[in-house]
Amino acid sequence: MKTLQNTICALVVIATALPAPTAHSEQLQRTHLLKNDIGAAGYEVVQVRVDFTPGLLAMKHSHPGEEVAYVLEGSLQYELEGRKPVNLSVGQSLFIPAGVVHSARNIGAGRASELATYVVRKGKPLVVPAK
Repeated sequence: MKTLQNTICALVVIATALPAPTAHSEQLQRTHLLKNDIGAAGYEVVQVRVDFTPGLLAMKHSHPGEEVAYVLEGSLQYELEGRKPVNLSVGQSLFIPAGVVHSARNIGAGRASELATYVVRKGKPLVVPAK
């Protein structure tokens, strides 16, 4: 009986020590490409490649500045608060105003990728989860 209790305790310790898997982090990959000051005081430009697995819906969020999303691969559906969803495919882009809550979903059968270019306030988090 003592061996069984020790085994269970060991398994509980191992399970709680491992990071909890999250579907979001396993399916959405952000690769930071560029971060640089610009001529407007207090702002910077940031470029990120975002890769989506099939069917992934990115969490609703906003940014402390403007975003231009350019689809590199696949098809993405963007939902901006207060607007109808818009579907974009390779070569199409979308302007997302500062502070607008939005999300994106991979609506294709394969991977989808976007090049996100942000002009944002320095020192602020790039991604602000929606409440």
